[in-house]
Amino acid sequence: MGGVHLLQSISFVMIVLFLSYVTSILVPFVRRKPDHRGDPGRFDWHFFIPCRDEEAVIGTTLARCRGDFPHCHVWVVDDDSEDRTAEIVAAAAARDPHVHLVQRRHPNARTGKGDALNAAYRALNDHLPADTDRARVIVNVVDADGEMDPRCLEFMAADTVFADPTVGAAQTSVLMKNRDDPDPRPGEPWYLRALARWMIRMQDLEFRTTIAAMQALRSRTHSVGLGGNGQFTRLSVLDEIALEFHEPWHGALLEDYELGVHVLLSGYANRYVHDTFVAQEALPYVKRFVTQRTRWAQGNIQCVRYLPELFRSPHLTNAAMIESSYYLVLPYAQLLGTLIWPVIAGALILQINQPSVGLGEYLVGQLWLLPLLFLFSILPFVVWGPLYRRREVPEASRLRGWIWGFGNWLYVYYMYFCVWRAFVRILLGRSGWAKTRRNAELVTAGPVAKEA
Repeated sequence: MGGVHLLQSISFVMIVLFLSYVTSILVPFVRRKPDHRGDPGRFDWHFFIPCRDEEAVIGTTLARCRGDFPHCHVWVVDDDSEDRTAEIVAAAAARDPHVHLVQRRHPNARTGKGDALNAAYRALNDHLPADTDRARVIVNVVDADGEMDPRCLEFMAADTVFADPTVGAAQTSVLMKNRDDPDPRPGEPWYLRALARWMIRMQDLEFRTTIAAMQALRSRTHSVGLGGNGQFTRLSVLDEIALEFHEPWHGALLEDYELGVHVLLSGYANRYVHDTFVAQEALPYVKRFVTQRTRWAQGNIQCVRYLPELFRSPHLTNAAMIESSYYLVLPYAQLLGTLIWPVIAGALILQINQPSVGLGEYLVGQLWLLPLLFLFSILPFVVWGPLYRRREVPEASRLRGWIWGFGNWLYVYYMYFCVWRAFVRILLGRSGWAKTRRNAELVTAGPVAKEA
């Protein structure tokens, strides 16, 4: 049983590290102070919207962007769409000089979101006068269905964000705009509709609490990560990254986090701004959700190659290095956990089945483990439910908050399936991906993105 004892020791260390991390993100999130606002007129704002077959949402998104942010330019990258995306954007551009269509065509298209954003970056460079103060130009990446908080530019212009010249990029918080949809899958069986409502609520809980709490910790360790929606970057910083790597965005499936790493390595700070947000759709379909999260997991695994550079960088604090390392190696820890726990469970079953140990006697003798099981394996996930209710849905009952917490405990198990799927894709050399379909879409036109 020596091998089993070793695995138990490893699992104990992993549990201690996990509980320490949960505590380290929970405390700063609960204690966070309100964000400040500034004057957005001090900067020039440009929105990048990468699109592929987005006719279902792009018209509404353009109208909202231009209505809420009349002084901003909107750059829509049509990534060789096979629907009316380009037509809709071209019509808007003909009416409005602040709307720009950037078109990519086969065979130089559908090679990833990073390439689409690089195309917008080049188009913006061609558009700006040579004497532009590029440190005052801020680029915002928005999904085709994204809805930016109308106040977001005020928060981004604050003295602690882009008014500080040492800040290179900033990330808004994220919420699910369909979180209160009572029937996200109309006409389908009741159990699928119930599953969809639960999935949507759990995704909103995830972004409004656990992911936001991770960013609250990163704000203290100076290692804030960027997301793919609601990501703001100073153009002069994109220039510095492009000067070293030929283009700002790179080939990882998690191109947003990768850009944030490059900003830190360039010596600039990233900021997280919780009091403003971008609203996006939560996915009520299991297949689309698994596809999306597998892509995120695979992108995370791809970014582990930056660990040596992060260790060598003089710009990162020790705390930032520890936090970044934990995040980048997390998929490997999850993979290891799925291998260890079944072995320990098997050894436990063998021990119970020994003739000298009766099942009833064994269970009575181990009852003291139940409180520890709840404390260490369940409560770290359940605790986010009441916190989410208090901050986001205060009109809901306390009981509902605890129900959401236990739902979150079950929800997080998706990670173990998706991380295995991501590792298998890497082993098979598969790095291309089809875009995640919008909830309004029935099909996605065209092939997947090119394998790299």
